Amino acid sequence: MDKKAEELLEKCENIEDSSVMGSCKVMLDMMAKENVAIDDKPSETYLQMAETLSPGDVPKVLELALKIVSSADITDSELKVAASKLIRAIEMS
Repeated sequence: MDKKAEELLEKCENIEDSSVMGSCKVMLDMMAKENVAIDDKPSETYLQMAETLSPGDVPKVLELALKIVSSADITDSELKVAASKLIRAIEMS
C-alpha cells in the first residue's frame, strides 16, 4: 500500500460524513449487483456490508475501493467511478 492510501485509511477511521457513508453504500450495492469478488474469503457479502455499514467499516470499504480502481480485472466503468467517488469523498472530508 502506498503512502497516499495509508493517509486515506488514517483519515477515514470512524468517519461519520454522510457523503462518505453514502458513497460506501453505493459502491457495495454495485459490487453485490455485479457479483464482483475482491476478497477470497469475505466474512460477509457486500450486500450485508452495505446493510450494516457503520463508520468503523469505512476503512475496509476504502481498501476495496482502492483495489477496484487499480484492478485491471475489473472492467465495470460504473463500479470504478463509484470507487473513485468514494476515494474523493474521503479526501475531501
